[in-house]
Amino acid sequence: MDRVSLEKELKGNAYPGRGIVIGKSQDGKYAVTAYFIMGRSENSRNRIFVKEGEGIRTQAFDPAKMSDPSLVIYAPVRVLGNKTIVTNGDQTDTVYELMDKQQTFEQALRTREFEPDAPNYTPRISGIMHVGDGSYNYAMSILKSSNGNPAACSRYTFAYENPLDGEGRFIHTYMGDGEPLPSFEGEPKLVAIEGTIDEFAAQLWESLNEDNKVSLFVRYIEIATGSYETRIINKHQ
Repeated sequence: MDRVSLEKELKGNAYPGRGIVIGKSQDGKYAVTAYFIMGRSENSRNRIFVKEGEGIRTQAFDPAKMSDPSLVIYAPVRVLGNKTIVTNGDQTDTVYELMDKQQTFEQALRTREFEPDAPNYTPRISGIMHVGDGSYNYAMSILKSSNGNPAACSRYTFAYENPLDGEGRFIHTYMGDGEPLPSFEGEPKLVAIEGTIDEFAAQLWESLNEDNKVSLFVRYIEIATGSYETRIINKHQ
């Protein structure tokens, strides 16, 4: 698989929807993840990321303008021991709760499927990072309708052991704008992860469509110690 430019991927797609990037920093010291949300409606755009424990939660920027909290208010990031869970919906809680009961990432997601937002049937995308004892591996998942048919759910899990320095994988909900929105296709894209946490966050934020971008979360986790740094950028501050 050819490595693609994350910047070009984002600039070339006005509406990738929600996206997850997971990989390793150029210097090999950090496990890296990023999660962004975008919106076309006032309800979707009326959000910010806020810290909650070791993770984050979406929150209405103006509560008076929030017309429907379902599917837009959730915890995208939660931490369970040495595991960091990143998803585009309330399946974060499902993964957290079932992995806490010794089920696997894949087993937890077997209890869920794509979002019930006809006619889009938005895919549920998820990631899990294991960082501990100086080692690091991760997995990503997508649950999607069968080519737009909600009668069937297609489930894909991709696992990455000993990720290489400066490389990551990128998965997002939509191939582009449309009516209905076309679901992501194929395996997560191989992308370069470059720079410090601030440089990487800036690259991502500046590459997202100005009209549609809403919020961005970036975290660098030191593989040797498990300590981390986080950056949150909200269009509404």
